[in-house]
Formats: sequence, structure tokens, C-alpha cells
Amino acid sequence: MLLLRVKKRWPGFDLAIELSFDREVTVLFGPSGSGKSTILNMIAGLVTPDEGEIRFGETVFYATGRRPMPPERRGVGYVFQDYALFPHMTVAKNIAYGMPRGKTLDDPKTRRLIAIAGIDRLLGRYPGDLSGGEKQRVAFVRALASEPKLILLDEPFSSLDQDVKNAVREAFQALLAEEPVPAIIVTHDHEEAERLADRIVYIRAGRVLDEKRMRVATPR
Repeated sequence: MLLLRVKKRWPGFDLAIELSFDREVTVLFGPSGSGKSTILNMIAGLVTPDEGEIRFGETVFYATGRRPMPPERRGVGYVFQDYALFPHMTVAKNIAYGMPRGKTLDDPKTRRLIAIAGIDRLLGRYPGDLSGGEKQRVAFVRALASEPKLILLDEPFSSLDQDVKNAVREAFQALLAEEPVPAIIVTHDHEEAERLADRIVYIRAGRVLDEKRMRVATPR
């Protein structure tokens, strides 16, 4: 379980969040500027809270008065809105970059993820030669191939056309079924939230407004 109890202040904005995340798909839903992406960045170690605690099981990511755990040691997979693929690397090298030491693309689990995402034919290509939907599929596989403890996704479908979005969402759900890690997804699209989530957490102005259970989560 991930436990989050944090505060962060900026001029004109004050975030105070207490949440726990089980082994399920949780969607953080709310308008732009409500603090959703900041929550993900705190979990990933890209933003440091002013005070509080972030803990995954017995592992302390952050606690007031202690040195934060570096992002690379947290075991968190992160899929960014802009994909964040390395433009000078092929798709194959992008996927291999974050894999555990000793693992290669020939690992059966990784080959299975590549096949499910439908990116076999893209492995020798560069990100600049890919469509938005193809880049997103690669980003999903790269995050899961790193064997994360949990995966964070920041507006992962927002830049895609509707037809492409539906296909990529289906691929994402198939990937999570194959590699069932806890997932936290940020979106401001309510239909998308209801389609993907086991639980929706409503965020506004740096606070939790409400929660809604969508379905009984399959243990991940």
C-alpha cells in the first residue's frame, strides 16, 4: 500500500493531501491546476513536499526531516503526457534503458509486453518517426519493462485523437492485465476516469473532495 500525507505551498496555491492507494487502478480526477500532477511528481520524487510522509509498504520515500529517497531508487514507472522518449535512441533502446540489470528485450516477459502493445515492427525506429499513439504504446511498455512497484500516468491519452485514444486505452488495459502493478492515473476526462478506474479520487484546489468506488479491484 502507498500512503501519502503531504503539504506543499506556492504563492497562490496550497496543497494538503492525505490518501492511501491499494493494489488497484486509481484515477485522480479534477480540473487543470488542482494539484493532480503535483501529487504524481511527489510520489516519483520529482517534487519535494514541504512536510509530511510518503511511504510504500515499509519503504519511506519521503518524511519530514529526512533526506528524500532519490527518484531512481523508488521503483516507480512514470508515463508522461509528452511521452518523454529519448529522441536519439531507437524504440528498442528506449525500452531497454530502464530495464533491470541483466535483462534484455529477449526476456520473455518483455517480449510479451511488446507483442501486446503491437510495437514489434517499431523496435528499430526512432521516436521522431512515430505517431502519437505509437509513442504512447512505447512509453507504456518502457514503464512496465522496468518492473516497477507502481506506475504513474499523467494525462496519458489527452493528446490523442478519439479513434487512436480508444485503441491505445485498450492496449494499456491489456498491458496492465499482463503486468498487474498498482497504477495511479491523472485525467480531467470523466468518461476516461470511469472507464479505467477501480477507484476515482476527486481533487480540487489542492484538496481531496470525494472518492468513488467504480468496481471491486482485482488484486494486483
